[in-house]
Formats: sequence, structure tokens, C-alpha cells
Amino acid sequence: QVQLVESGGGLVQAGGSLRLSCAASGSIFSSGNMGWYRQAPGKQRELVAAITSGGRTNYAPSMQGRFTISRDNAKNRVYLQMNSLKPEDTAVYYCAGGWSQWCLSGLDGARSCDYWGQGTQVTVSS
Repeated sequence: QVQLVESGGGLVQAGGSLRLSCAASGSIFSSGNMGWYRQAPGKQRELVAAITSGGRTNYAPSMQGRFTISRDNAKNRVYLQMNSLKPEDTAVYYCAGGWSQWCLSGLDGARSCDYWGQGTQVTVSS
């Protein structure tokens, strides 16, 4: 059974940093694609960054250079380091896992991945 549990969200001032963590159980972590998505009020869920089981990464263009996704295979965890945060980064951030390339690309929004965590709120104040 797959379970994804996020932690690390919170309130931060613009320009600050946060690191999100996702604890994953099940074979999806070792064999599938893992990603971070976000959803702001009134907006569609969108890809932030994704990583394959082999460590290849994909970032949404607006997050490239500010956010870094990584994985610790020994701990079954995926991380999202977020720097230079902006108020427009305010959203619920979801850990996701999927077997197909859709989860890596995020092209199908909330249907891109097979498994989702419960989400963690990130609020960036100006």
C-alpha cells in the first residue's frame, strides 16, 4: 500500500526558504516517479518538480533555479528545497507518485500521478 506523508510547510516571509519532506511507503518510491505539485486557491494543480527513480529531474520553468528536488533512497524520502520564496508561491504543496511519464511532466494536472499525499500549506507573506 502506498502512503505519502508531507511535512515542513508553514509561514515564511518573502525571500525566505523552506524545505518540504515527503515520507513514502510502497514500491512507487523505488520504481516510479516522484514529484511535488502545488495548488493555489482557485487555480489548477501544477507541477513544481519531479524526479525519477534514477535521479533525473524535471522542473516547472518558473521554479527552475529557486527550487530543488532531491531524494534519499535510504530513507524513502523526497525533499523540496524552496529558496527566494515569493507571495505567489503560496499554495498547498502535494507529494505525488506515479508510474508513467505524466507524473514527471505534470501535463495532466491533478490526474498526472497515481498517488497523492494530503498536502502541506505554504504561505509566503510580503
